[in-house]
Amino acid sequence: LVRAFGGRRAVNGVSLTLQGGACLALFGPNGDGKTTLLRLLGGLLKPTTGTTRLHGQPLPGDAETRRLVGLISHHAMLYPALSVRENVRFAAECQGVIDADEATTRVLTQLRVVDRADTAVRYLSRGLQQRVSIARALVHGPQLVLLDEPYTGLDETGALALTDALGALKANGATLVLVTHNLSEGLALATHAAIMQGGRFVRHEPAQGLDPLAYADTYRALVA
Repeated sequence: LVRAFGGRRAVNGVSLTLQGGACLALFGPNGDGKTTLLRLLGGLLKPTTGTTRLHGQPLPGDAETRRLVGLISHHAMLYPALSVRENVRFAAECQGVIDADEATTRVLTQLRVVDRADTAVRYLSRGLQQRVSIARALVHGPQLVLLDEPYTGLDETGALALTDALGALKANGATLVLVTHNLSEGLALATHAAIMQGGRFVRHEPAQGLDPLAYADTYRALVA
């Protein structure tokens, strides 16, 4: 994959394949292409060259293919005047979830925010808004989940809820791509790990057996 903005290649020749149940933890300095890569993988951005495929179908694909993707960002992107439940249920309905009410209650319970279901989003703390945003991204049961610094703003309860939710997704065969600056956090979930610099993977390998402390030393040496 290549994605250029003017004369600059934000993503510069990345190639990867991930199976169901895999989690790629993606590390790297700010501005080195991680978010752009997520947008390419989700079909939200068109590659300059290269192709992204999900279950063999080119992205962005049709509506059915797009429903397989969930994007979690550190930007909440919620409707502040609507309640927590209304925000999540609206997303479920847009994604064609058959029982939107049941799915909404289930995911709000999973993210431990169901007790705020009838509260307008604008009255929530930043961390609670992030939990609602995550619930909205997961309510339709996506099979490819793209996460851009999802732990930003979460307290311990929210972080544990997110980790549990991601573990359940992996166990059910979903594929995750997680961008984070927290090496130990990323490696704890990962089946694969990659370090991105200058739009390229400068290191990409299975995560099993990687020691977080040794990996941190390697990371610092590569991106210094």
